[in-house]
Amino acid sequence: MKLGARIFKTGIAIVLALFVSTLLGLPTPVFAGIAAVFAIQPTIYRSYLTFIQHLQANVIGAVVAISFVLLFGNHILIVGLAAIVAIILMLYLRLEQSIGLALVTLMVIMEVQNEHFIQFASIRFLTVMIGVLSASIVNLIFLPPKYETKLFGQINHVTEDTLKWIRLSLRNGTDYHVLKKDISKIRERLINIDNLYLMYKEERSTLKRNITSKKRKMVLYRKMILSTRRSYDILRRMNQFENELSHLTPELQKTLVDYLDSLMSFHEHLLLRFIGKVKSTTEMEEVFELWVDREEFMSLFTAEIKSGTSDEATSSIHLLHILSSVLEYGENLEHLDQLITSFSKFHPEDELPEFQEDE
Repeated sequence: MKLGARIFKTGIAIVLALFVSTLLGLPTPVFAGIAAVFAIQPTIYRSYLTFIQHLQANVIGAVVAISFVLLFGNHILIVGLAAIVAIILMLYLRLEQSIGLALVTLMVIMEVQNEHFIQFASIRFLTVMIGVLSASIVNLIFLPPKYETKLFGQINHVTEDTLKWIRLSLRNGTDYHVLKKDISKIRERLINIDNLYLMYKEERSTLKRNITSKKRKMVLYRKMILSTRRSYDILRRMNQFENELSHLTPELQKTLVDYLDSLMSFHEHLLLRFIGKVKSTTEMEEVFELWVDREEFMSLFTAEIKSGTSDEATSSIHLLHILSSVLEYGENLEHLDQLITSFSKFHPEDELPEFQEDE
């Protein structure tokens, strides 16, 4: 288990909420601490959205609670009915994520009923809002982690592991069951990459120049993720159709190994070029172009598929799946190459993500 920034931010927000509530002399500062827990978010943009939603939730909970107490009292059945009404309102206003805070506000206000009820409700409302504000302040002061660095690091590590398994599979150096387990882990890591991409996407740039660069980078990172997914598809299908690959002719097996080796080396070259680890030279690009003979690869594979008998129709379909995955992988790399070249041309001074050797 890793101790992330969000854990420390939550603790600091609780302390701040309790301190401010105690400083103002509010009777139950613990409710401010509870509200602060609900409002901690990983990005500044999400913190802003959460603050708006929690403000609305707090108001809805308070209004429903005050209305029900004044009209019907605070019997436990009335509290339950008020909670149902509050939930219905929250769902109608599409504030599902803030239902918990609205119910907390509702219950702490409906706790008592006396002649000073309005004053009591106002104090409880203020206490909860202090917790929400404390969490928002902590989110602003303690800047979120560099999601771009984490995103590129995850893409790079998953790509390395995927290409490593593909190389081993091409040379029959893998165990079927071990690889199958690792494929599942890679799929989970790809889901985590998608979540990091959303975090990075939500980060806001202030300067117009930075906004343009950010938009180009978002397209570029999306293509990086897609290229890694295409390599994952190749690995998954090679593991699934291992038997069909083992029955290919030696010439076709060698062609497949050479073609995929060239594509994978090109993929690694593109990632290193993006972070400035290698230079983009005409000679280097020509090496990859000469190494990859797409026409020969396609002609050999299609000839193998056409030569199959009716009894081998299923095997031919499986080979067709592998062929389409490999070709799609190559097309994604070509597009990624164009995007990196374009980005380097129009944003040469843009800060590149830090390269992390270890996760």
